[in-house]
Amino acid sequence: MPATPDQLFAALDRLGIAHPTVSHPPLFTVEQSQSLRGTIQGGHTKNLFLRDKKGVLFLVTALESAVIELKSLHRRLAAAGLGATGRFSFGSSDLLLATLGVTPGSVTPFGALNDTSGRVTIVLDAELMQHAVINAHPLVNTMTTSIARDDLVRFLESIGHPPRILDVTGPDSEL
Repeated sequence: MPATPDQLFAALDRLGIAHPTVSHPPLFTVEQSQSLRGTIQGGHTKNLFLRDKKGVLFLVTALESAVIELKSLHRRLAAAGLGATGRFSFGSSDLLLATLGVTPGSVTPFGALNDTSGRVTIVLDAELMQHAVINAHPLVNTMTTSIARDDLVRFLESIGHPPRILDVTGPDSEL
């Protein structure tokens, strides 16, 4: 069974990581999140669950406003030594549930808690990491959890998913 938000919060508590969380109606898109956000400060995320030509899995987390060129993203990740091969496609909802324990609309870097086999490489966009506080769903899309940027990295490292921080936005010509 995938971890619950309460199990995630307990893991954060064990690490001494603050995680203020706001409950809200279910949010499935960035647009919905923007309309119901209220006063939650910090960088708000969008998440892409991707698989390459060979079935290697990646979770790319960026600012909600980031423009990511999906056609060239595999080259960016390959150039960073992440072994991405061929163009990306989105991972299926079944694969998402099997690896990160979440459903579409709830995709989050916190889902790495459920990837006990280490199949998914976590990539955090460099621009997102300029924010002191990062906001993400805590495994469900009816809440938003705020976490300090360095604490997110510490959490991911503690569960065996050290994130790669890379520039994943911008036009193809930057490659």
